[in-house]
Amino acid sequence: MIVQKIKSFAKNNRFLNPYYEKIKVYVQNRPLYGKYKLEDRSKGSSPLCIILAGYKNYLYPAVLGRVAKYAPNDIDVCVCSSGVFSDELSRICKEHDWSYLSTKRNNVSLIQNIAIWLHPKAEYIYKLDEDIFITENYFEHLMNAYKHAEGGDYFPGVLAPLIPVNGYGNCRVLEKLGLSAEYEKRFERPKYQLGRFREIEKNPEAVQFVWGRGGVVPSIDEINARFASESLEERPCAIRFSIGAILFKRSFWKEMGYFPVEKRGTGMGGDEAALCKYCCMSSQPLMVSENVVVGHLSFGLTNQAMKEYFLSNQNLFMPR
Repeated sequence: MIVQKIKSFAKNNRFLNPYYEKIKVYVQNRPLYGKYKLEDRSKGSSPLCIILAGYKNYLYPAVLGRVAKYAPNDIDVCVCSSGVFSDELSRICKEHDWSYLSTKRNNVSLIQNIAIWLHPKAEYIYKLDEDIFITENYFEHLMNAYKHAEGGDYFPGVLAPLIPVNGYGNCRVLEKLGLSAEYEKRFERPKYQLGRFREIEKNPEAVQFVWGRGGVVPSIDEINARFASESLEERPCAIRFSIGAILFKRSFWKEMGYFPVEKRGTGMGGDEAALCKYCCMSSQPLMVSENVVVGHLSFGLTNQAMKEYFLSNQNLFMPR
C-alpha cells in the first residue's frame, strides 16, 4: 500500500516525475515513441511556432522577448525542451500564454515530431532555435514569402529568412549591403559554403563584425527593415542550410516521414540533414527570402566568445 501511494504521488508530481505522458505511433513502419510533459495552452491555430530551448537561459530575455513582441495573436507558440525540464521556461510560457513541452529523452528530432503531432490543427510550422533573434513582422513576412514562392518557378519545400551568421546568408547579406570587399579585406572572401573552417563559424571577430561591432554592418533590425522594403523575391539555396529558422507545411513534414529518430543520440544535425536531403531529392527546394532577416548568435566554435559578447552588449540584441 505504501509503495503504491509513493508511485502515485511521483506520477502526479511534475518535480519528481514530469514525464508521465507517453506517445507511440507508427510512421512508415517506424515507431515515434517518447515520454513527454505538455503544458497545453494551444488555441488550435493553423500557424504553429516551435522553439527549441532549454540550454542557453542567458538568451531568454532577448530571444523570447522578441517572440513575445513580434508574434501575432493568431499563432500558437510551443517552447520545446529536449531532455530537460525548465521551471524558468515553464514560468515564461505561462506568462505569455504559450505551451511548454519537455521530453525525457534528449533528441531534437523526437521533440519536434511530438510537438507537431500534439498540435493536429497546425498546418504551417515555424521552427526556431534558442539562439535565433527574430525581427519585426517576421511571421507575417515569412508566410507571405512562402506563398509568393509557391506562385513562382519552384515547388518550395521549406522557406527560410536571410541569416547573416549562416553559410548561405553570410555571403548574400554582405553582397546586398555592398560589404563583401570589406569582409574579404578583414577576414576572407565570402562564399556560399557551410563549414567549421569558414571564418563566420570559427572566428569570433568575424561573427562580431557581422553583428555590428565597429558600426560597419547595420543591426539586424535595420537590415530587415531595409530588405523588407524591396520587391518580393525568394531564391533556392544550393547548399546545405542551417535550419535555425524555417517555415514548412505540415503536409511536407508528413510526406518526408517526419524527422528521423535514431535509437541512440541527440539527433543534433540529423533533422537538418534529413530535411535538406528530402528537399533536394523531392525537387522541393529550401528557399530563402530576400526580404526577411533574423539574427543567429553563433556556431559551436564561437559560442563561448559570443556568449561573453552578448552579455557585455545586450542592448544590441534586445527587442526594440
